[in-house]
Order: sequence, then C-alpha cells, then structure tokens
Amino acid sequence: MRLSLRNRATVRVVALAAAVASAGAVSALPSVTALAARSPVSHASRHDNRPQVPARCFAQVNVKHVVFGPKSFFEPPRVQGPTSFRENAGPTIVTYPLYRGTAHGHRVFYVITDASNRSVANALKVNFTPKLAKSAGTPAVQVSASHITGGNGIRFPAGVNFRPKRILVPSSTGFPPTKFQPGAVGLPGYSPLVKVSFRGHTVVLDAPQIANSTGRADKIISISPNHRHVRYAETDGCYDNESVHYVSFDASITLAAAIEDVTFAPALNSVPSAGCADPKVAVQPCGRESLIAFINGQTGKHNRQRQGINAAILDHLSPLNILKEIPEPAARFDYSPMWDIHLAEWTQAAITGGLNVRQTNFSAAVQQVKMGNVTGPAGATFGPSGFVVNCPVVSLDVNIHH
Repeated sequence: MRLSLRNRATVRVVALAAAVASAGAVSALPSVTALAARSPVSHASRHDNRPQVPARCFAQVNVKHVVFGPKSFFEPPRVQGPTSFRENAGPTIVTYPLYRGTAHGHRVFYVITDASNRSVANALKVNFTPKLAKSAGTPAVQVSASHITGGNGIRFPAGVNFRPKRILVPSSTGFPPTKFQPGAVGLPGYSPLVKVSFRGHTVVLDAPQIANSTGRADKIISISPNHRHVRYAETDGCYDNESVHYVSFDASITLAAAIEDVTFAPALNSVPSAGCADPKVAVQPCGRESLIAFINGQTGKHNRQRQGINAAILDHLSPLNILKEIPEPAARFDYSPMWDIHLAEWTQAAITGGLNVRQTNFSAAVQQVKMGNVTGPAGATFGPSGFVVNCPVVSLDVNIHH
C-alpha cells in the first residue's frame, strides 16, 4: 500500500485576500458575486468508477480502520496506537479524555489532541506533531506558567465565549452564505495552542477549550465531567484516495468558524506561514499543512460525486476536503492540525464538460489546477486563501487492496 504523496505538481502560490466581518456580528455578503452566479452540476460522472459514496470518500468495505496516535510517524499505517481517542462504529463520533483547567481563574474544560514533544505525546497518548513547536513565540500560542504531570491543570491566559448563537444562512448555491456568525468566540489572546511544562519538558499542545460557564462547543454530542470524557462529532475528509476522519475545533476567520460551527480564534492566523507546505515554496518555519476545499462541487445527499463547502452547507454532510498529509512514515513530520486552507473553484467550462467530479487525492486536485479546470475563488490564482482551521486527525480507513 502506498500512502505517500510524491511527485506533486507545482503551483504558483499567491495569497487570496479574504473579506471577513468582525467577530460577534452578523455578516452579509454581496448578493451578486461571481461565486453565486455559478450553479453546481449534480449529474453523475462518466469519468470515475471508484466506489465513492455521498457521505464519505469511500465506503467502509475492504478497509482496515486505524486510529492515529503518538507512534503514527514510526509504525506501519496498519499498526497504530496506543491512543487516548476512541470512536463509535460509524466512525462519526470520537471520545476524548476530558481535562479541567482555568482561564482567568475560571474553570474550563478542554481536550488534548496533539503534542510537539514525543515523550509528552506518548504519556498523553495523543498525536506526536513536532510542527506545533514552529508556532512557539508567535501570537498563535498561549504561554502558560503551568507545570503539569498529566492532562489536567493548565492555566490558560485566555478563554472562550460560548454564548453566541451560530448563524448560517445559505445562498441559493450554498456558498457563500448570505449571513453568518460563529457560535463561539475566543476572547482576546485565545488560541487552542498552548505552551506548558510537562514533567520537565517544554511542549506546545493542541488543547482546544470546549466548555465553561458560558456554555459548550456546538459539536459536543455529550459531555461527562464526572466520568472525564467528551463525545464529539467528527468530519470526513479525503487523503490519498482513502477516507480520513478528523475533528474541527477552531478557525481563524468568522466565515470559516460559522461554516465549520467552531470557535473563532483569529490568533491562528499567526501560525507560520501561508503556503509554506506547498510544493517548492521555501518558507520557514512551517507550522501548517495544506488542505484543498472546493466551494462549488456537486451537491445532493445521494450524489456519489458530491463535494465541497457548498455541498456541506446545503446537504448537511461533510465537505470532503482533501488533506495533503497525515501522520504516517512516508511523510514523516509533515502533518499538522493547523490546516492552511486552499479554496478551489471549478471553472464553468469544467462544469459544463462534466469534469467536476469528486477529488480524493491532493496531487490529483492540483493537476486539475494545472489543466485549467480549477482556480481560486472567482477565477483568482489557486493558492492559500489566508486563513487556518484547527482540525486534528483521528483515524483513517486504509484500503487493504490499494
């Protein structure tokens, strides 16, 4: 089985300016834009015979389901763990250990998904992600004076307000929405990334706060402080023609936070650096990994070619975004839960020609750019779109016949 993505096409990376409203306010986009003018095509493709399904990249047949963990960069893809994450049979829900700490002296609940130090990752049984350390010293990382020996006890400088009501009003094409507002807003200085001392090791943790006295994250299925666990809704994505499952916690712009139904955390824009993980882009340090999100893919809950943010808004299913790398040996240390979003738009010619089929491989999607079938939004140059989402990976459906 080959999991690595090699010989990727080169794209010229240009940052796309994002128009974003301020946090906490209902935002409206222009009613007439080049995006909204393009209607998605929902016909079945004649160009792809792979076993695609509407809800995820591939069906759960002839696959081995593996959950990521601290050894994922060093073990074969089918031998993973041990990990503190557990999933339901779907897998649509992940169960995390629930930890207690404080923010400004008030109790908060949080989870830990990734650690920049290997021994800490082993102790907490979370993803080992050395790229997190690349953000140290930037506003993307909260600096805590905490000295902890387990998951509990982090004293965060800043917390989250979970009181706002999420607003997401679709346009006729789904994306862009006509009105949007995040359902949770990080207070000044908030980031899910926090620097602490763990058993004498300085480490950056991905520790998103998910509940406090103001409320709780919308994607929580159930929370049990007494039993010290939380059940959280997963999102399905695509990696190297396989189905990957991850969790969304935070986004650095209000539009993405409203669509993902996660916490607005603008500090994440300081994670270095836009485009740093793209082919032949020598930008260091690099704390991000690249992700492609289509904005005008095919829609319809029962359409095997459905994909895109527009489809997620209209169909209430995962957008099936395409991840460049995951924690696995062939791409050692490339993975980061800090995703550098690359918005992608099918051209009208590609839609008319029936070429706008579901993409499940990062390099294949980039090839569509080279062929002129895909651009950035409204015909802009394809590249990083100027925002980051915090989406730690949980598991992968490994195709045993791949």
